[in-house]
Amino acid sequence: MALKEEIVDVICKTLEVSKEELKNDQKLYDSIGVDSTEMVELVVSLKKHFEIPLETNEITKFSTLNEIVSIIEKKKQ
Repeated sequence: MALKEEIVDVICKTLEVSKEELKNDQKLYDSIGVDSTEMVELVVSLKKHFEIPLETNEITKFSTLNEIVSIIEKKKQ
């Protein structure tokens, strides 16, 4: 499975949204209306799933899907 697909799966499962709702270049807040509490849950889920160090301020509700993929790609190296 490609990294981006894996990230999309984690986001969809954690935030209970469909893949169609996520837009590559749209902020999570704008595309799915995510709030701060949900973002903390998402960061924890991504950190556990990919086993990487990830701070809650690195990914915010104003991050886009493409930005999240880029951050995780860098952390996995």
